Amino acid sequence: VPVLLFVAAPYIRRYVAGGQCKSTAKLDGKVVIVTGANTGIGKETARDLARRGKVIVACRDIAKAEAAASEIRAETGNQQVIVKKLDLADTKSIREFAEKFLAEEKELHILINNAGVMLCPYSKTADGFEMHLGVNHLGHFLLTFLLLDRLKQSAPARIVNVSSLAHHGGRIRFHDLHGEKSYNRGLAYCHSKLANVLFTRELARRLQGKSQRRAEFTANSLHPGSVHSELVRHSFVMTWLWKIFSFFLKTPWEGAQTTIYCAVAEELESVTGQYFSDCQPAYVSPRGRDDETAKKLWNVSCELLHIQWD
Repeated sequence: VPVLLFVAAPYIRRYVAGGQCKSTAKLDGKVVIVTGANTGIGKETARDLARRGKVIVACRDIAKAEAAASEIRAETGNQQVIVKKLDLADTKSIREFAEKFLAEEKELHILINNAGVMLCPYSKTADGFEMHLGVNHLGHFLLTFLLLDRLKQSAPARIVNVSSLAHHGGRIRFHDLHGEKSYNRGLAYCHSKLANVLFTRELARRLQGKSQRRAEFTANSLHPGSVHSELVRHSFVMTWLWKIFSFFLKTPWEGAQTTIYCAVAEELESVTGQYFSDCQPAYVSPRGRDDETAKKLWNVSCELLHIQWD
């Protein structure tokens, strides 16, 4: 058995690694925002895109973000890797980030909503939202809303939402969105990842309806794969399992490939409202294809955030 495993190891690793973004597209003169780019797949996404164009690293922890940005600048030779503070668990911070960005940058071509939390013990954001829903969905929903006009002005533009295969286990529990009646941190994560898929679907529908040329704005979501990253840090058991089975998990670089693909691949220029995994279209759960739920979630999100987004 050990011999067989040794022989099979390269093939297993190749299978686990999954698809790879082959695009060599340059982003000269273009601006990209990557949320949560100080670690994991966000950092690897920023590293790749810094070889192509200007990258805004949007993170809650400025010290970690500066360390990551410094490393990326040194490696890529691109000094246009800029750190901005963004705490997705606080709408005040999101608005401050957007205000500063809009004052300093005249264009935005790619918005990558990557940051996320997973398996948090029950807690709420500064605005009273359950943490998974607040950070993974509502925070990015508000950020996209605030930056949408700049994306439109810079068209063609892309919005990339990092979701997960976990969306298959999710439901939008409108009667208990903030988990006050019952809470399971694993399911809370699944619910928030389903919200990412539904948000992408409804956003694409709305953008398509208002655009004369379909290629002007695209919004797609994706599953990065099971990645050996800090995302499971809130769970001792998952952290332990991740270490034991790391051979069967993607590296952050491998996990970033589908995000990068959605951001730059030429063949996706006019593809919108889709869900990808391993750099190819993937199956979306029936709940993730429910247009009525998507519309209702959109309206409820606007109410919670006190915004009008028609």
